[in-house]
Amino acid sequence: MRCLFSENSMDRLTVPSWREAADSSAKLRPLCVDMDGTLLETDTMAELIVSFLRAKFWRCWALLFWLLRGRAYFKRRLAEEAVLRVELLPANPAFVRFLEEQHAGGRTLVLVSAADERIVNLVAERFKIFSSVIGSDGKTNLRTEAKLRRLTGLFGPKGFDYAGNSSADIPVWRGAAEAIVVNASRSVERRARQVTVVARVFPRRTGCLDSLRRLLRVHQWPKNLILLIPLLTGHKLRDPEALSHAGLGMVSFCLAASSVYVMNDLHDLEADRLHPSKKTRPLAAGQFPIIGALALAPMLLGLACFVAMTQPRVFQVCLGGYWVSSTLYCVYLKRVLLVDVFMLAGLYSIRIVAGNAATGILYSNWLMGFSFFLFLGLAMLKRYIELRRLGGNGGKLVAGRDYRFEDLSSIFTVGAVSGYLAALVLALYINSEEVRMLYNRPALLLFICPVLLYWITRVWFLASRDQIDDDPVLFALKDKASYCNGALIVLVIWLAS
Repeated sequence: MRCLFSENSMDRLTVPSWREAADSSAKLRPLCVDMDGTLLETDTMAELIVSFLRAKFWRCWALLFWLLRGRAYFKRRLAEEAVLRVELLPANPAFVRFLEEQHAGGRTLVLVSAADERIVNLVAERFKIFSSVIGSDGKTNLRTEAKLRRLTGLFGPKGFDYAGNSSADIPVWRGAAEAIVVNASRSVERRARQVTVVARVFPRRTGCLDSLRRLLRVHQWPKNLILLIPLLTGHKLRDPEALSHAGLGMVSFCLAASSVYVMNDLHDLEADRLHPSKKTRPLAAGQFPIIGALALAPMLLGLACFVAMTQPRVFQVCLGGYWVSSTLYCVYLKRVLLVDVFMLAGLYSIRIVAGNAATGILYSNWLMGFSFFLFLGLAMLKRYIELRRLGGNGGKLVAGRDYRFEDLSSIFTVGAVSGYLAALVLALYINSEEVRMLYNRPALLLFICPVLLYWITRVWFLASRDQIDDDPVLFALKDKASYCNGALIVLVIWLAS
């Protein structure tokens, strides 16, 4: 039976019994295992904060009052108020295999953590390899020196081995016979070797910069090239001032978009961990600290606003509208049937309006109509790809979308028709008076229509063959045929000018 070590139950296990076990050549010293960042590739306190804010954001003020009463009390109240699905928390697979081998060999494993003992017990129940658990009890925050005193009191000086991952574990390693360093930085590993014998090292699986790059979704930033479209259609690509304003506008939108991406990943932690591909995202996989992400999101938004201060007021309104709409989309609207795809199309189109505002180029209703139909078709294409990947079980998407597999044919029809309507709007625009004023040979622009129709039809064929991974816009940025189509369109525009 598992026993819980706390200030009220230390008498359940006497120090001499452990010393006898340690002195016996037939048995190994007990291995005390840190939980947050070592066994688990995440911090359960941060997970509880996110869970609490997601369910009870209107009570966020309570967090401050709990914290003022001490970290141990703060952790206890979080454990009482928030719901944590421990079975979904990412664990270090290599280290878990090592622990299972040690357990199978008869070694005693103790899970010890500064987290509240309620959470520690839940995690221990998940793995079923720990003989006992030790955690904070609502009064004592079992961290650094406090953890060392507890372990030394139970097992004696140098009477245990300890597995940890951070600088907070250095005092504990100082009192341990041997150290196991898991998922730690080089500086922490070096300091561990200075205070005790390091028996084994489990290195980090991913670098911090790579995790940060994926968290910010840097690969999504090229979408903000849409802000340059007014420069192209307004023949202002050679205007250095307009290019400068458009460039700053792109930087501002990239920062704002990354802020929303971080908040989205925080909000969707559980859903992402249940998704076949999204479970590898940095926060869901425990590759980036949640506390860092909570600070990063507002910082990115602040930087975006700072850059936007150099732009006209209309641009600032567009950026604010984009951020608010994106946040509403991530929190709620992406789960509403059809509203989600119309919102996505609008988020793309607002970038064009922002490009007009940043460069001072006159707004075009034709361009807005064309872009909305085109991006509505691409949003439908994205949902089509997700549904095909889900499979024909008739259930809803794991990510919480309000679509079913039987909607596949309807999505195909609406998406393809939207793309063709974009080509129709383009053809009507080419025959307008505006085009005759801007181009010397406007009739040549009609050649853009078949090129566009070819590209739209091709991506739908590829999607039906499962040859597009996820986002059609990102697919286009990596597809050679798409670049050829784009080059042909640019050539036609140049010849028509």
